[in-house]
Amino acid sequence: MSCDPYLSLVIPAYNEEGRIWDTLGKVTRYLKTRPFSWEVVVVDDGSTDTTANLVRDYIKDNPDVHLISVPHGGKGWAVKHGMLQSQGTFRFLCDTDLSMPIEYLAQFLPSDGHSNDIIIGSREVPGARRVGEPLGRHIMGRTFNLFCRLLAVPGVHDTQCGFKSFKGHVAERLSNLQRINGFGFDVEILFLAKKFGIKVLEIPVEWHYRSCSKVSPFQDSIRMMGDLLSIRWHNLRGHYTKVKVPPRKNYT
Repeated sequence: MSCDPYLSLVIPAYNEEGRIWDTLGKVTRYLKTRPFSWEVVVVDDGSTDTTANLVRDYIKDNPDVHLISVPHGGKGWAVKHGMLQSQGTFRFLCDTDLSMPIEYLAQFLPSDGHSNDIIIGSREVPGARRVGEPLGRHIMGRTFNLFCRLLAVPGVHDTQCGFKSFKGHVAERLSNLQRINGFGFDVEILFLAKKFGIKVLEIPVEWHYRSCSKVSPFQDSIRMMGDLLSIRWHNLRGHYTKVKVPPRKNYT
């Protein structure tokens, strides 16, 4: 593996023993067909099941896959560690459920003609397709996004799709400023990007609803509403100029 891979694919994982092996198989099989160097970084967010052990077993035959283990802190906490401790020129956030087929990854990289600092998958821009999503969940998601646009990120149609690509230096800059550890971290990162004039592009993706998602639409929507208010508060207090860097960990 190159010391500086072209792509780092970051997968946050919490109690994912039921699908992490299959996800790693799909991801690595696809990446092995690509003409660039890569690494897969799984961040185990303090799982209480066998997720970490399964990743360690997978690594034995796949040296470009790495594991970072952190105490349980939330998805944003895991993603922050993964973005800061990976090495790629580009860093791609990938949800464990692969609700977006991994083949869409090519559209998030410069070879597809984009020069933007951040490219985010969107289920709402023209050309996007949702598959199998319950109506109630869709309505709650769109309601939350309305508040996101009003309070934090005007013009962004879908903050919560779990597939996002960052230039490496952009990922490090924003992750160092990130303060939200839960699901609201996506909004915070995009808020910071707009605050600093970093270019963000939304591209349409095909997204498949997974019934085993870790997201609780009602409870997590309430928590994320609190996160929106926290973002405004941190910005008013000038907290986004004070960099907080977590200690770097070695891969296992």
